[in-house]
Amino acid sequence: MESIFHEKQEGSLCAQHCLNNLLQGEYFSPVELSSIAHQLDEEERMRMAEGGVTSEDYRTFLQQPSGNMDDSGFFSIQVISNALKVWGLELILFNSPEYQRLRIDPINERSFICNYKEHWFTVRKLGKQWFNLNSLLTGPELISDTYLALFLAQLQQEGYSIFVVKGDLPDCEADQLLQMIRVQQMHRPKLIGEELAQLKEQRVQKTDLERVLEANDGSGMLDEDEEDLQRALALSRQEIDLEDEEADLRRAIQLSMQGTSRNICQDTPQTSGTHLTSEELRKRREAYFEKQQQQQQQDPPGHPCEKPNTSSGALDSDLGDAMSEEDMLQAAVTMSLETVRSNFKTEGKK
Repeated sequence: MESIFHEKQEGSLCAQHCLNNLLQGEYFSPVELSSIAHQLDEEERMRMAEGGVTSEDYRTFLQQPSGNMDDSGFFSIQVISNALKVWGLELILFNSPEYQRLRIDPINERSFICNYKEHWFTVRKLGKQWFNLNSLLTGPELISDTYLALFLAQLQQEGYSIFVVKGDLPDCEADQLLQMIRVQQMHRPKLIGEELAQLKEQRVQKTDLERVLEANDGSGMLDEDEEDLQRALALSRQEIDLEDEEADLRRAIQLSMQGTSRNICQDTPQTSGTHLTSEELRKRREAYFEKQQQQQQQDPPGHPCEKPNTSSGALDSDLGDAMSEEDMLQAAVTMSLETVRSNFKTEGKK
């Protein structure tokens, strides 16, 4: 494909592109084609002058713009035909009765020139394969032999005029190369307008992305913010789990203490008819220690180890009850902690 000469559309110079793509080289320029157009205009003027330079038809002809070219770069079929005569080439209308009587298969021809309104393009055989060399395409388009006739028929239905190029085309590198090899085309070329629209859309999308990245102060800010958010959520979940575990531990200790306290009250015989509160226990302990101090002050130094009799025995009994209550409370807490640890180990194994 790289060896094929293909001029792309510039302005309205499709006639120039058509001729150069047909001949496979930069054979014609706008200046040369304009010169041919002016020559044709002069020949037409001279023919009109034969009827009289003072005739109404002649004056009308002079006032009309050229029919062979215009300021946009358009050139008529007469200009193209005269340009090809320089190379000994002739144009024949494809659907004319004269040509149709020849019953020539299109694949046996060498090239075609197609025209619709003011657009011209070439379909040419290079080597053993056909190519659409339309200057509006981004590159040459491969046409199979079986598709060629259908392609030309479709152009005729769309209103195109098709001309068969008769004569020997000048030698070109692409024709010589493609005589030895056949090419395959994986992706068909697009129209230049479609490609430009696609490139414009890509630039717009790129600009929008850059604007978003700038708004977030750098291309890596979006990713960094997302990572920070994920880390914050993970830490939050860990803190919630720890708080839930601590709350479960406190509830377990409280329930265990309540259950142990109830069991102690049921199983342990009380000296009095009612259960002692912690405040009553505290007062009794204070009373006990005060009496102990008074007893030590009254006893002689030689008998420091003697115990009081009945009254002190009652206090010992009260102190024993208080100490037993504290010991049992401590035991309940220890049992609760062991139960919670056991539950955590069981959950971890699961």
